[in-house]
Amino acid sequence: RKKLGQMPAPIEETMGESPQIKQVLNQINIIAPTNMTVIVQGESGTGKELISQMIHQKSKRKDLPFVAVDCGAIPETLVESEFFGYEKGAFTGADERKEGRFEQADGGTLFLDEIGNLCDGIQMKLLRSIQERKIQHLGGKKDIKVDVRIIVATKINLYDAMKAGRFRDDLFHRLNEFHIDLPPLRERKEDIPV
Repeated sequence: RKKLGQMPAPIEETMGESPQIKQVLNQINIIAPTNMTVIVQGESGTGKELISQMIHQKSKRKDLPFVAVDCGAIPETLVESEFFGYEKGAFTGADERKEGRFEQADGGTLFLDEIGNLCDGIQMKLLRSIQERKIQHLGGKKDIKVDVRIIVATKINLYDAMKAGRFRDDLFHRLNEFHIDLPPLRERKEDIPV
């Protein structure tokens, strides 16, 4: 308890000393300074969002927003307005203009957790937004330029999901510029004491 109350150690030191974690930390140092899109894959509880935040903190975008979106927690009917925003009057209850997560993350990093939960239609719109670096509000008529780095996380194997037809292959290839696999603690038991 005394030790936990002291100054927090850098996150790299609290993750462990195993070769697997050293490899992950090395990958973060390589990829962070770039603008490449990253897939972080691992089981629940392996620290996918933590790793994504580390990538953001070590990037040139570190002083700009890190916006996290849990794709599994948003009802399918609201995903589009959540991602891209909407104009006043776009639908019943849209009493004012609202920015989407892409706009909120402009200049920074957009972290999409559990991206495998998105339906095909949203995957297609997401792909277009990433490629063109533009979005359009629901009910809007003009394009809005956005500059975001995309990091996605998933507990499923997106490659297998793509092969099975459950995830768009064009989106997979666009996202898979760099891939980080996070090993569960049971595969690196030497890190348990840390």
